Amino acid sequence: MDLAAAVALFDDAAARYGDAFHRLVADRLVGGVDGAVAPRVVLDAATGTGDAAFAVLRRFRPERIVAIDLSPRMVERAVAAAAEHDPDGRIEWRTGPAAPAPVADAAVDLVVCASSLHFLGMGALRDWRRVLRPGGRVAFSLPAAATFRPAPAFADLVHADIPIPDDEDAAAAIATAAGFTRARAERLVAGDDRPRTGFLVHATAP
Repeated sequence: MDLAAAVALFDDAAARYGDAFHRLVADRLVGGVDGAVAPRVVLDAATGTGDAAFAVLRRFRPERIVAIDLSPRMVERAVAAAAEHDPDGRIEWRTGPAAPAPVADAAVDLVVCASSLHFLGMGALRDWRRVLRPGGRVAFSLPAAATFRPAPAFADLVHADIPIPDDEDAAAAIATAAGFTRARAERLVAGDDRPRTGFLVHATAP
């Protein structure tokens, strides 16, 4: 699928994106970041409607968050929500590909990517190593293989070089394979009748 078609697909999904599960993933992902040293500059890659950026803002109050998404309509929804959630204007909203990220080398303390790495591929993880300062942290989520059933159009966007993990070790290994250290993963299960499962991964830039 070419870039224009991918943009159109996510634009079409924007109106119904941002359900309780996506918000839970963003909140738990950010909540799992080591809080001993608060980040000053954060990149939220593939921000969607901004859930992870807002979660970072609530927890850490960084000086600056760069939040980028391929879909203009996703960003429009995030900007509208920012009137309530970011009255100080600390979040810079950008429209465009999440990788390569529109930030300088070694300029970021934390990269977050909620519910989107499988659409970005390993190249995104390698680019995040570029933008992170030594010792900076990355936090991303991935669906679990046992319950991952994307719609056909979205299935075409899943990168073949990101293996959808079936357990915590496999999820953490994705960060390690990209050169990150101290990778750890936890399973997230939400819902009763039709539970949705994913993995939250946290790691450190060398």
